[in-house]
Amino acid sequence: METTGRFATTKAPWHLWVVGVVSLLWNSGGVMSYMATKLGQLEAMEMPPEQLTYFANFPAWSVAFWAVGVWGAFIGSALLLLRRKLAVTVFGISIVGLIGTTFYQRVASELPASLDTTGHLLFALAIWVITIGLFLYARRMAATGVLR
Repeated sequence: METTGRFATTKAPWHLWVVGVVSLLWNSGGVMSYMATKLGQLEAMEMPPEQLTYFANFPAWSVAFWAVGVWGAFIGSALLLLRRKLAVTVFGISIVGLIGTTFYQRVASELPASLDTTGHLLFALAIWVITIGLFLYARRMAATGVLR
């Protein structure tokens, strides 16, 4: 245990730094794709034309969920590195963003054939696994007193 002001906290385990840095890098990718879309730089991502059109035409509500998802995950990773309990809440909020984005992509819209592949489905599944894993990891670190 270490004392920080009035609060006693548990020393951060080595894996907190590994998970924090790797997740921050991973979630940077989501932020970069979101920003490329919002700044009109999709062409730089070298996607087929039907994918460019699909992403450029997301409705505002889906874009809002996407923003909540990617920025929540990125900020959650930063909060994890700063050892803040708020990381748990922010990762939870990012899951809400992921739910909305997934609903739009898998239910409310028609995916272009180039995005409706096994590879893209596996990538979407990886995003879900990682996002839920980060939420559970942050919750565990908060419960053991590592996050304050």
